[in-house]
Amino acid sequence: MSEALKIAIIGDYNFTYNSHHATNLSLDHAAEFLDIELNYYWIKINEALQIKRNGFDQYDAIWVAPGPYLNPFYLNGIFKHLVEISSPVLLTGECFKLFIEYLISANNMNPFGEKLISENLVSGEHFERIEVFAQTSQMAKLYENCSSIELSATRFSMYPLLQEQLIGEFIDIEAINQFDDPEIISIKTHLFFLATCFCPQISSTRDLPHPLVYTFIKMAAQNAGFDLKLKE
Repeated sequence: MSEALKIAIIGDYNFTYNSHHATNLSLDHAAEFLDIELNYYWIKINEALQIKRNGFDQYDAIWVAPGPYLNPFYLNGIFKHLVEISSPVLLTGECFKLFIEYLISANNMNPFGEKLISENLVSGEHFERIEVFAQTSQMAKLYENCSSIELSATRFSMYPLLQEQLIGEFIDIEAINQFDDPEIISIKTHLFFLATCFCPQISSTRDLPHPLVYTFIKMAAQNAGFDLKLKE
């Protein structure tokens, strides 16, 4: 077992972006709550693309941070590796849509090039209040002591037939928003692979780490063999 948990954050870090700063802070909140040491490493998108599939094994968990991204297309090659690894994976913000588009392309689900997912429905550069409605018992349990109101700079709507096909073969919808659009999805074949359209890190505090970030780090720590003294 290593002395500190190692988390890779894939994204084009900019200290002026609130969501990037909040990503760092939310990891600190979770680590302090779990009473573990944690080191995180920001990796630029173009650099992460050069990492071979087994290169991600040096990290205990992978977080794809919100954008903007210098070259979003590069994320497709990264997603290909992330769906194959066993470590916990968390995607937040703009990459939610990019990941859905990756699934569509990788599985040839749109041979005629139709528009299956909307552009960003949040106007301007601000965060919108989103209400999250858990669709699974596991997600309901995570949110039972947490506000269901989240902050998001992105919101997307999927073509219903696409959503049905994705649910049937690849994903589970863990939560929807007040517009009945998916807000949290998971990969069926992965122990912990969550993508959220909102930014859970924005709502995290030192006194109350966001439950998704907390669970993400708890899963990574347990997989790495850490002896956790959980605060219940």
